[in-house]
Amino acid sequence: MHGIAASSTYAPEDTPRASGWTEVTRKDLEAARRRGLRIVVDDVELGLEPFRPKAFGPNQEFEVPRTTLWSFPDRGSWATHRGNYRGNWSPYIPRTLILKYTEPGQLVLDPMCGSGTTLVESRLLGRNAVGADINPDAALLSRARLDFDIPSEHLPWGEGSARTFRGDATNLGVFSDGSVDLVATHPPYAHIIKYTRGEVDGDLSRMAFPLFLEAIEQVAKEAFRVLRPGKHCAVLAGDTRKHRHYVPVSLGILSSFLKAGFVLKEDIIKAQHNMKTTREGWGGRYDFYLLAHEHLFIFRKPLDAERAGLRWSTRWW
Repeated sequence: MHGIAASSTYAPEDTPRASGWTEVTRKDLEAARRRGLRIVVDDVELGLEPFRPKAFGPNQEFEVPRTTLWSFPDRGSWATHRGNYRGNWSPYIPRTLILKYTEPGQLVLDPMCGSGTTLVESRLLGRNAVGADINPDAALLSRARLDFDIPSEHLPWGEGSARTFRGDATNLGVFSDGSVDLVATHPPYAHIIKYTRGEVDGDLSRMAFPLFLEAIEQVAKEAFRVLRPGKHCAVLAGDTRKHRHYVPVSLGILSSFLKAGFVLKEDIIKAQHNMKTTREGWGGRYDFYLLAHEHLFIFRKPLDAERAGLRWSTRWW
């Protein structure tokens, strides 16, 4: 199969295996549950048990952000969203992106889907989604978090479909050129959180920084290829420190996506909350500021006729 259509529905028998992508199906999930399999990510153990959600969206106080500063003190726990997968993004982020940049029935791709937050939000919002993770355990966890029923009264946009794969974000060969309406993803940052135990080739979270940047360049090229002209690609990127000095990982990610041909639509500063472990670890013994923000870069694949007028939103340096 080449090219996953926006109207695709979950169909285990119709499994693309090009480019090393393999679908993780309900049958796979049921087999893992029978074995009592537990997923371990960065020494945190996670189960695959079914959820029975009590809420299917944020509370009524939620408003879609209108500025380039986003802050969600309540990270969101409706549906199957949980904060126990290290480094996953708040569901408020993909929810906002999906509502702003897509229409019901369109196709959302998260090529580094982790625990499936983007996929769950796509399904709740009536969009079709495909998610992949190079870590087979993460892909299985995503499948588990999609395994819940949604009452019809909580589906004002209709119910979307979601498919999960074990696949590499540097090779999106299962997608035709210009077939995706939104790419939304939160890549791991080199050596900050290790998502596998070292047995998975191509795991960005275990790469040295130069190799990480090379891989991100390939991710950016593939995202640009599969996105429809005029559509958006959102990437949440954070920074780190080494030897008590700032390492701007986000600038490397920004540069890679602009190099691939994207233009920069927005640079949103996303405040980080609930950093209790990090702050307790340092206590009062440091001579630098604790990191409390991330960059949410929103890129756009420009139409050919637009490029000249957008030159200063490209990689001009």
